[in-house]
Amino acid sequence: MIHAYSEFYINDAKQNLAELFDYAINVCKFEPNLFSKLFLQSGYADMFERGNPAIVAGMSGIELAKKVIGYAYPNWKFLDKIFTEDRSNVYWAGWALAEYQWVTCKRFKNIFSRITLVEIIAMYSVYHEMDIEHFVEDMNKKYDSINQETQLKRIRENRGISQTELSKLSGVNLRSIQMYEQKVNDIDKAQAATVYKLSRVLGCTIEDILENPESY
Repeated sequence: MIHAYSEFYINDAKQNLAELFDYAINVCKFEPNLFSKLFLQSGYADMFERGNPAIVAGMSGIELAKKVIGYAYPNWKFLDKIFTEDRSNVYWAGWALAEYQWVTCKRFKNIFSRITLVEIIAMYSVYHEMDIEHFVEDMNKKYDSINQETQLKRIRENRGISQTELSKLSGVNLRSIQMYEQKVNDIDKAQAATVYKLSRVLGCTIEDILENPESY
C-alpha cells in the first residue's frame, strides 16, 4: 500500500486534524457530523488525504478549520482559541482519525459514510489510553461490518440515471452494471476502461465509484 505522504509528516497531520475538529466543534460550536460534511464538501478533506503539503503540514489545524468554515460561511466571526494542556475527546478523535486514514489510505468520505464523526468521538472513552493500533483495528472491523450499497449505485441514483441509461450512455453491458451494483462482481477488479466509461457518464472520478480505491 502506497501512502499519500511520508510518515515524516504523520505527527503534523494528526495534530492538524485534531486542532481542526477541536476548534470547529468546541470553539465554533459546529455539530460534529455537520462539520465533517463541510470538511468533505470544501475539498480540503480530499487535499488532506492526498498529502497536499500546504494542508497536511503547511498551516495549523485552526487555520485549516477557518478555511473550511469560510468555504460555507464567508462572513463567519471567528473566536480565538484558548489553549490548554488538556486534550478534549474531539481533539483525540481528529488525532486518531488522521492515523487511521493514513494507515488504511481510505478516503474520508468513505470513512464518514460508514462511521460518523460522532461515533468516532464516542470511542474516546474506550480507546484514548490504548495503543492506537487497537483503534485502527476496531475501526476496520466497524468499517467492514457495514454492508452499504455500492458507490456506483449511490452515485448513479444521485444523478437520476437508470441502469439501462447508464449502459447505453457508457457502452458498458447492462448485466455487468447490475452485477457490480449487487456486489456479485467486484468493480475494483474491473478493467480500467470500463470504470473510466462509467465515471465519465456519471461525472465523477474513477476513484469515486470504486469500493476500495486505495487497493486499485
